[in-house]
Amino acid sequence: MHDADWQQVRQGEVDFYRIPSFAAFSFVRHGFSTRAGGVSKPPFDAMNLSFSRGDDPAAVTENFRRFCGAVGVSEHDLVLAAQTHGTALHYATEQDRGNGFDRPNPLRQIDGLVTDRPGVVLCTQYADCVPLFFLDPEKRVIALSHAGWRGTAADIAGATVRRMQQQFGCDPRRMLAGIGPSIGPCCFEVDAPVYDVFARSGLPTEGWYRKKGEKYYVDLWQVNQLLLQKAGLTAEHISAARLCTHCRPDVFWSHRTTGPTRGSLAAVLALTEE
Repeated sequence: MHDADWQQVRQGEVDFYRIPSFAAFSFVRHGFSTRAGGVSKPPFDAMNLSFSRGDDPAAVTENFRRFCGAVGVSEHDLVLAAQTHGTALHYATEQDRGNGFDRPNPLRQIDGLVTDRPGVVLCTQYADCVPLFFLDPEKRVIALSHAGWRGTAADIAGATVRRMQQQFGCDPRRMLAGIGPSIGPCCFEVDAPVYDVFARSGLPTEGWYRKKGEKYYVDLWQVNQLLLQKAGLTAEHISAARLCTHCRPDVFWSHRTTGPTRGSLAAVLALTEE
């Protein structure tokens, strides 16, 4: 796994992160947002990318316009889904463009999006959960999956890889993956019942958690790394940002830091017409 090799990019007033291995392909556009560069007022200042937090919808629309413009995609091509911390995936096509942005969102209980269609901009939203980016550069297939702790333990990483294999014939050995900014092992403190969910998922007995008193600190980055490798990806094709959202609430939105009164981060990933 390549640690901490994500690049911070500034386009105008917008700061975002991207994966160098993905950026090497001219037909891919992608990014993970920060709090910088938007127009939302406190407590959503400044780059809030969610219409469901109580922010001014006009500000959120402008934020999406700015962020998507910085990444190099159109906000009108966005496909959003109502995430529920599960493992359900949706194949996004041209008819889905605008879902959750220009029109009401019919995609319910979906935590992963996959496509082979250029111009369809996948978008998932975050505030401590783990963003997972997927790319098969040979088949030109992409996916984004939202891995909360429940989705991580239920192996949404492996489910996404298998969907790409079954639907598009992707070979995991040539796939690239990115593990984005999220709550880190320094801060993801859980009680024994949550630890037990991970322990029952067939993970190795050590390396993904530490115990302190009656609490456990789970490394969601490492868990997803292990699950991606179990699904067939090679370690050198997995890039982890290793940026903790809870440690840096000045840069990222963190639910554990602010509670429900907050904005949301977004991951976007798209193929271009090339």
